[in-house]
Amino acid sequence: MDMQTSFLDRLFEEGLLIETGVDGLYGRSGQFEDVIAAFERLIDRTGGADGAEAIRFPPGINRAYFEKSGYMKSFPQLAGTVHSFCGCELDHVSLLKSMDEGGDWTKDQKATDIVLTPAACYPLYPTIAKRGALPAGGGLYDIQSYCFRHEPSKDPARQQLFRMREYVCMGTESDVTEFRQTWMDRGVEMMKAVGLDVTIDIANDPFFGRAGKMLANNQRDQNLKFELLIPVTSATNPTACMSFNYHQDAFGQKWGLNLENGDVAHTACVGFGLERIALALFAHHGLDVKKWPAKVVETLWG
Repeated sequence: MDMQTSFLDRLFEEGLLIETGVDGLYGRSGQFEDVIAAFERLIDRTGGADGAEAIRFPPGINRAYFEKSGYMKSFPQLAGTVHSFCGCELDHVSLLKSMDEGGDWTKDQKATDIVLTPAACYPLYPTIAKRGALPAGGGLYDIQSYCFRHEPSKDPARQQLFRMREYVCMGTESDVTEFRQTWMDRGVEMMKAVGLDVTIDIANDPFFGRAGKMLANNQRDQNLKFELLIPVTSATNPTACMSFNYHQDAFGQKWGLNLENGDVAHTACVGFGLERIALALFAHHGLDVKKWPAKVVETLWG
């Protein structure tokens, strides 16, 4: 039995994660949620003085925004769309007959105007663009959302529905790159405070296909993405629990995000994978929170 499956089984046995019959889709216990809530309070204490505007979106995005984002060009394998029955009574009879016979009742479902949110920051850019030019000094936003990525796995740290907490900065190139560096430093200190050993490494997104390899190489060559890595199910292949992304002016151009002086805004974001961070804490300190080191407990719960 590999380490991923072994850790997942122990999480099930302890009731921290709840099996649903679908790989990567799990319920969470009250204890698991309490750890996430405590870590989010640590995020708040670390970044709260920056004065970010808090915005919360549901885990679905307007399909028109999703299409404009270009996500399907780069990550078609990860996307999830919301389909619904849109037929008449006769179609309903046919659907029920298909279900009774064990047929594919989903084939006549129609796409709705909602797509499952692939990254917490995606709905933010068109929302802020609608307001007009950014205020003097740019914009800083605090967002959190469930996200969906279709990548079924026995690795408990690779879930299909998971929460992402982000800070997003919009401003000049120097503003947003300074923001990213600040959070890289903060991220390391936060993880040290909860007893986790980390490394930060250059990274790339999982772009699709042969053209995607070129995009990935360009992303790495330009130092656009870094990840904070923590061993969760493997010491040799640690898990990305935070990411630090500089988008240059790509989202500014796409969505019409402009500075007060009319220049196109640059953007950057820092993302916390909340389930992954909780799993890292359980992997390192044990599945019984009562036995965690006193310093870690003090940092999280005070």
